[in-house]
Amino acid sequence: MSKRFLTQVASVPAENNAQRSAGDEVSRAAIEIVEDVRERGETALREYAERLGDLKPGAPMVLGREVLDAARDGLPVEQRALLERTADRVRDFATAQRDSLTDLTRSIPGGQAGHTARPVSAAGCYAPGGRFPLPSSVLMTAVTARAAGVPAVWVASPRPAPVTLAAASIAGADGFLAVGGAQAIAALAFGIGLPRMDLIAGPGNRWVTAAKRYVFGEVGIDLLAGPSELTVVADSSADAARVAADLIALAEHDVEALPILITTEPALLDAVEAELASRMADLPTRETAERAFERGFALVVSGLDEAAAAVDKLAPEHLSLDIAEPREFAKRVQNYGALFLGSNSPEVLGDYGAGPNHVLPTGTSARYSAGLNVFTFLRMQTWLEVDSSSEAQALAKDAAALARLEGLEGHGRSADLRS
Repeated sequence: MSKRFLTQVASVPAENNAQRSAGDEVSRAAIEIVEDVRERGETALREYAERLGDLKPGAPMVLGREVLDAARDGLPVEQRALLERTADRVRDFATAQRDSLTDLTRSIPGGQAGHTARPVSAAGCYAPGGRFPLPSSVLMTAVTARAAGVPAVWVASPRPAPVTLAAASIAGADGFLAVGGAQAIAALAFGIGLPRMDLIAGPGNRWVTAAKRYVFGEVGIDLLAGPSELTVVADSSADAARVAADLIALAEHDVEALPILITTEPALLDAVEAELASRMADLPTRETAERAFERGFALVVSGLDEAAAAVDKLAPEHLSLDIAEPREFAKRVQNYGALFLGSNSPEVLGDYGAGPNHVLPTGTSARYSAGLNVFTFLRMQTWLEVDSSSEAQALAKDAAALARLEGLEGHGRSADLRS
């Protein structure tokens, strides 16, 4: 075999290619853009949008519902129906998530305590606008925000195609900012040209990620998304053609995407390589995919225990289990963004609207965070109501004693008045 797409390694690299973030130079430049837009407002926003190719000179930056609805109504019937079916599946799953979370009331000494789940007031949903339009990202973010009960939902994306605008209409967005990059994040965070957002969600490039990192604290964010990742775990039951197709689907995302194969079968690796060579030959996105495969790798392991350890170290964005007993293996692993069980459950179904969200943690951040979901847009607000009973007075005495243990006499005196 003359060309191998996946470099075989002996173990998971100490710092795999998923652990990349925006470089210092990009971060500094993104911060400068954010601060300039904050200071000079719409003037700066338009300057960046036109200079960086988001907008044609003089074109509107903010599009209202009437423009979005017109784009929806102008779609071919089949395309509109496709977007509506996808939105329905995303909405159904997100609504079920919301329904699984209930308000809480619990008795405490002398009263009650509880929590209330309340959505943020305004959410900005970012969708990348690079080589191809990404209406799926609009649906994943905006539909989920609406399912959470967010009253005001806006979408931002540069150079929006009609299908992207139509997706925003179908998702129920209130308006659309036809601007991308760090300048769009600044506009959403500070309310430049549109209402100020409480939370910004959605994937983006390094400029978007750097800007989201910078504005966090003044506005909430979902996560810091990096290049897409897929780890396929395959045993002797796997079909090489399906494994290769799934790896290619990931690799064509971006030149920095990270396709990884972990297998118990050396012969399967050879078969997958043969399939990759065949399938890449006429792939329209071959150039992008080939560069991504240069970053990816293959790992042959002695058994599924070793495979599980490798998975948890990688903490991949997407974990595909193309093995005989995927549910049993799933019990052995903890770190992943989204799990795909069995050869009939490829990542592409998650990407394109089976139900669960496709905005997921990357760069090993699945060790401590989850992907975008309806809970991203909710705040768990606790409450406390205490009476003047003897039980409540005993509670206040404990509070006073603990306050004085920490040297806070004012706290203790406040509690004394209730004991």
